[in-house]
Amino acid sequence: MRRYWLLFAQTVTIALGLYAVAATLRPDWLGARMHAIEPGTVADKVAVLQAPPQPAAGSYRDAAGRAMPAVVNILTSKALHENHPLLKDPFFRRFFGDKLPPEEQQASLGSGVIVSPDGYILTNNHVIDAADEIEVVLADGRKAPARVVGTDPETDLAVIRIDVKNLPVIVLGHSEQARVGDVVLAIGNPFGVGQTVTMGIISAVGRNNLHINHFENFIQTDAAINFGNSGGALIDTSGNLLGINSAIYSQSGGSVGIGFAIPVSTAKSVMEAIIKHGQVVRGWIGIETQDITPELADSFGLPQESGTIIAGVVRNGPADRAGIRPGDILLTVDGKKVGNTNEMLNLIAQLTPGGKSTMTLMRKNHAATVRVTVGKRPREAVE
Repeated sequence: MRRYWLLFAQTVTIALGLYAVAATLRPDWLGARMHAIEPGTVADKVAVLQAPPQPAAGSYRDAAGRAMPAVVNILTSKALHENHPLLKDPFFRRFFGDKLPPEEQQASLGSGVIVSPDGYILTNNHVIDAADEIEVVLADGRKAPARVVGTDPETDLAVIRIDVKNLPVIVLGHSEQARVGDVVLAIGNPFGVGQTVTMGIISAVGRNNLHINHFENFIQTDAAINFGNSGGALIDTSGNLLGINSAIYSQSGGSVGIGFAIPVSTAKSVMEAIIKHGQVVRGWIGIETQDITPELADSFGLPQESGTIIAGVVRNGPADRAGIRPGDILLTVDGKKVGNTNEMLNLIAQLTPGGKSTMTLMRKNHAATVRVTVGKRPREAVE
């Protein structure tokens, strides 16, 4: 019996030795995983809880990811000639002395949105106004010179074009369906720090009488818009373009939560007109108007408390030739009701120059109808 026990003990000892050698030299034979542990470290296995990959709750990463490649940075330069007031400024001269060349290049930053695979880019007119050279920097780092296709100062919009292949293009949304409270994202290049996305809601729609542009129908948002965001994109939560960021209200120069974007419906019509005609052609009849307020109606004994009263008529203009006189109240344009001066401006601007328009007036408490031959609106004209 003792002999069998001794044989068993020797067999176990040899087996354990072989296991130790195999575990050291060929651990894969045994299906084991050996981890080197540095002296002084914790064990190679720590009990932790790892969540499975999943979309972030409430994230707008997909919308931003779709729109960001189509938003570009715009660099412009202007020649500062010898008679430029900046070159005569003592503070400017303090740093540069009298060693300035006849011309110095001044770079500025803005943003733009690629809206066509043909290279058309929407931006603000004030971003590229009077620029001698324009360079576009794409989100993927590509750079290309751009040429101006056309501008529309009255809406502060401009169209430029680059000759680059395989361009990312943004999808146009429906700004007319935008409502107060909708979540929106603003994309641009504020202060030149690089492409940035900010989030907010639509605070108001149809903002006008801000005296920023001649034709105003702004989307107001509290998404942060700063210097350099001009011309960038305001998008919905699906990544579709709702507007072109244009201006902010601020006393400090930074964002205070009141920004304005030009609706994509306006931007699209302006862009199509610029591409087709090189400029936006609008109707004009040569009148100056004033909104009728309850106080004004009561003071002058007017029969209504809304609409527009004609304060002035351009001599020999379309309205003058049609018999429209100061003091008339404009009620309708081609059957469309005129509620205020802003509505009147837009209705007349949409008329085709050279065509005829039927307008209804209130004159001395009597309605009158006139036919006006529409003229072409001169730039920066007063309606």
